[in-house]
Amino acid sequence: MKRFFILLLSFLIMAPSFGSLFIYASFKMNQTEIAKTICVQRKLAFNSCNGRCELQKSIKKYSDNERKMQDSLKEKTELVYVQNTLEVTFDIVPVIESKNNSSILFEKKPIGASNLTFHPPLYFA
Repeated sequence: MKRFFILLLSFLIMAPSFGSLFIYASFKMNQTEIAKTICVQRKLAFNSCNGRCELQKSIKKYSDNERKMQDSLKEKTELVYVQNTLEVTFDIVPVIESKNNSSILFEKKPIGASNLTFHPPLYFA
């Protein structure tokens, strides 16, 4: 049941983007009838149009309607800003100075270094 709803909603979301494809498919199914009845050049002896003029008109009409819908949606869209204010309080933290001389570690030269810690990872076969 979930898959059915997922497929249905996905199809509804994707349907507007396939509008011109649906127009073209319906044109191809009815092309001979459109060429005989609706086409402007149907009475010419060597008709090379075959109803494509009507296809161009319907695609143009669809794209114009789509642009009008997008424009009306842009006009109707309202941005709502919600401001969440948090009260932040800053406290003064006193500075604690260390009285111990910690620089004694860096005054002497190192005696030696252990090579045991610097090795590549071992791979077990």
